[in-house]
Order: sequence, then structure tokens, then C-alpha cells
Amino acid sequence: MKQISVTVVDPVGLHARPATVAVNAASKFKSDVKVAFKGRTVNMKSIMGVMSLGIPTQSEITITCEGDDEDAAVKTIEEVLRAQKVIA
Repeated sequence: MKQISVTVVDPVGLHARPATVAVNAASKFKSDVKVAFKGRTVNMKSIMGVMSLGIPTQSEITITCEGDDEDAAVKTIEEVLRAQKVIA
């Protein structure tokens, strides 16, 4: 299992556009990909799940990947969120 904790720095938080990009990136992997915020954990391959967390700016989230391609999955998702300027 691979896990990273990151801080959301986008002034609007993890809103629809970057969440969609992150969900699309997560969906390309076989690994189980989850995102956790304030004690709730959802499937990161589900846009409704990610949006239901309502992640505001300056929040710490934890992304967990578990499976055959977990290393590539966590690395790619982190890169995508950085490219979208969602995390620092």
C-alpha cells in the first residue's frame, strides 16, 4: 500500500474541474485508489464520491493506493493534482 498526505492549496478547494482530472487519472489504474478527508474515505475513481467530501482550501487529504500498480498510481495522481495547482 502506498499513501501520501497533501495539502489542498487551490483557493476554491478540490472543485469539479481538478476533481474530474484526478478521477480520470485514478481510473486508469487497476489499484484500489481512495481519498480521505476528515475521517471519511471514498473511492477516488468516483467523481460523486470525491465531490461529496467537499474539500476546502488548506485541507489535508490522504490518497491511498493498493494493488499491482500502486506506485505508478500514487505518483501519477500526485503529479496531476500538482499540475492542476490543487496541491502544493
